[in-house]
Amino acid sequence: MARIEAILLFSVLVLLSSLPISQSSRKPVAVARKEDIPFIKCQVCQKLAHQLHHQVNAKQSQISPKKISELQIIEIAEGVCNLKKQEADWIFRIDVVEKGDALELVEQDTEGQCNSECKTIERACQEVMGYYDTDVAEYLYTTKPQVDSLVNFLCNDLSRACSVKPPPVPKDRIPGEPFLPKSSKDAEMEKILRSMEGMPGAPNMKMYSKDDLLNMQNVGEEDADEEDDEDEDDDHFPSKLGKVLREKESQNADWKQRIVEGIRGTGEEIKRHVNKASHQIQKWWRGRKTGSKASKAEL
Repeated sequence: MARIEAILLFSVLVLLSSLPISQSSRKPVAVARKEDIPFIKCQVCQKLAHQLHHQVNAKQSQISPKKISELQIIEIAEGVCNLKKQEADWIFRIDVVEKGDALELVEQDTEGQCNSECKTIERACQEVMGYYDTDVAEYLYTTKPQVDSLVNFLCNDLSRACSVKPPPVPKDRIPGEPFLPKSSKDAEMEKILRSMEGMPGAPNMKMYSKDDLLNMQNVGEEDADEEDDEDEDDDHFPSKLGKVLREKESQNADWKQRIVEGIRGTGEEIKRHVNKASHQIQKWWRGRKTGSKASKAEL
């Protein structure tokens, strides 16, 4: 696991190393605008149903001819409203636009920066899904519905998100932020971080910002400079020993450079392994939880 952890961390650092300095500045944490949820809840539910239908079919095509399991569908349903999960990537492509006295969800061609609108959609999605993830998964597994039937089941029968017409938007509502597309490098880095979320043995990347990760690249360099200064100031330090230590330090630097260059050339392969490992571990863990619940039910 330590080897996997080192590879994952280096892959993230390599991606970050090519980011402009201006992109590494800290940004205020965005929060959901709960007052906007009633205006978009039905639309979020409809898009959520379409995503569930699409992702389940996409998963089925990946493992065909083997039939997708109910546990795999539950995994999709549990992650589709969580921005830390890959299943919720669709939320980054939605822009909330004012249209008369209503708010409209407009899908963009690329992912955008996650601001308060992004967080609001996530919150509305979570309110729609609530505790229905297993019910939706069972419905998808047993019925294999068309998308329109799934929309009706989730948005009318279960959550009732579309049972009433949304209220008009107040005229004094403060407009939301403009949609700001992410750079391709930002989107790539965040996908890697989301794929690593919750992986046993992998670093808890959600605890670090871009600044923190960028600073990790300089770990040990300042200490090395201080040691060099001490070598120069200490007249009694044996010259031969100092030479040996400097050569060893140079070898360590070369080793680090070779690792970074090797990872830079195999980024896509690493991401595929990360995604595969993450899915397998999550599937194993959910299988344990499901088995544990079944044992308790028998008792």
